[in-house]
Amino acid sequence: MPDLFDANPLSDPPPAPAVRPLADRIRPVRMGDVIGQDQVLGPEGPLGSMLASGSLSSVILWGPPGVGKTTIARLLADETDLAFVQISAIFSGVPELRKVFDTARLRRQQGRGTLLFVDEIHRFNKAQQDSFLPHMEDGTILLVGATTENPSFELNAALMSRSQVIVLERLSLRDLELLAQRAERELGRTLPLTAPAREALLEMADGDGRAALNLIEQVAAWKIDKPVDQPAMAQRLMRRAAKYDKSGDEHYNLISALHKSVRGSDPDAALYWLARMLEGGEDPRYLARRITRMAVEDIGLADPAAQRHCLDAWALYERLGSPEGELALAQAVVYLALAPKSNAGYVAYKAARAEARRTGSLMPPAHILNAPTQMMKDHGYGAGYAYDHDAEDAFSGQNYFPDGMKRPVLYIPVERGFERELKKRLDWFVSQRLKRGG
Repeated sequence: MPDLFDANPLSDPPPAPAVRPLADRIRPVRMGDVIGQDQVLGPEGPLGSMLASGSLSSVILWGPPGVGKTTIARLLADETDLAFVQISAIFSGVPELRKVFDTARLRRQQGRGTLLFVDEIHRFNKAQQDSFLPHMEDGTILLVGATTENPSFELNAALMSRSQVIVLERLSLRDLELLAQRAERELGRTLPLTAPAREALLEMADGDGRAALNLIEQVAAWKIDKPVDQPAMAQRLMRRAAKYDKSGDEHYNLISALHKSVRGSDPDAALYWLARMLEGGEDPRYLARRITRMAVEDIGLADPAAQRHCLDAWALYERLGSPEGELALAQAVVYLALAPKSNAGYVAYKAARAEARRTGSLMPPAHILNAPTQMMKDHGYGAGYAYDHDAEDAFSGQNYFPDGMKRPVLYIPVERGFERELKKRLDWFVSQRLKRGG
């Protein structure tokens, strides 16, 4: 008997069905419907060849958000007739995993396998990751993990050795256009956008299919009579924040791109990657430190002013703050990109460290040892030392390496920038040392 709080079946209308998001309505139902990832799903791709051979192994799907990781996992289960079970490492712990494994074991006893899809698998700690291993080995589950982080850093070696890492790529503009066309067919109308506005809309998605469909759904809901141009669209839509994790894989990818652009003497590319990191919220002080390192590592003595320029830019940022101080960092990046390059000092330092490890117990030659006591003088410390300022050209040519050690050549300057001058000086010292028997 209904109580006071029950709905009246005679007066209340039935609840309206929930509106399904566009992304869910056009989710592929066959592997052939997946847009993008041809390098993985094609006949020669790793997943394509697995499905063709009927032998699917555990895999880790690694790629940015919105490129189809969940969809591909569902379709792998469908095409192999495995029960699809999905969990998220964010919301699951050991009790949930134990229930999943127990259910999969019962299902296996009844003759059906389980494809366990673990979203954000990198969020599990080492012990939780280890808990998958016996169930993968005895065939209780076929694991499909999804991660946006580099598996080499985030997943333990045992799990990696039992899985194949499949790299998924961000969707191209062509892929996103195909996605938009599929969405328009589902909606039954074209998007009210001019051609430049349509392209700008897809660029805003930044290779993320889910983000593209969310933007398309917003645009499709507009009540307008004529196509909207790009400026009007930009006013109506909030630009999507760039993907950037200051502590994740993208952080290292972008700083690597900035460093290599500077090393490659490309100021435009260097400025672009600097701007990408700043737009993503990177700490300018981190960038100042890394830019200064570039001056030391890749320019060195070919342009000694480069290091001073970086330190000045760093100090200017500290004085001015953001955003004005960031211009000083940008100018330092341009200076470094156009400076003559030499890693001779860097190479020489690494070679010296290697020599030091190899000959670390050898004493300096006696003639350059300090002799503050009479006993040390009696043992030959300082005997025969030639004071260079008293020698011709202020150069004695004496040996300063340990006795009996073959003299290594560590510093080899390049014929670029200021190091061209240093090379002339070094060549003169070498020739004089040979003449004077040092």
